[in-house]
Amino acid sequence: MKAREFDKKFDDNEDISKYLDVSKAHRPEQEQKRVNVDFPLWMIHQLDREAKRLGVPRQSIIKVWVSERLKKVA
Repeated sequence: MKAREFDKKFDDNEDISKYLDVSKAHRPEQEQKRVNVDFPLWMIHQLDREAKRLGVPRQSIIKVWVSERLKKVA
């Protein structure tokens, strides 16, 4: 398929996913890396309460809060 035809399909809001090879696609800077962090017990209790209130895992709360803080200082 020529680029012009591909662009037209995209511009016309057609589904172009069948024309893409996403087998090696990745989002830069979105790879995961495991880290260990020690928190005082009182922080764990508060994190767990908030996680329970929101119905999400503790890890989700930590990720969101760290992300929000980093966006503020960037």
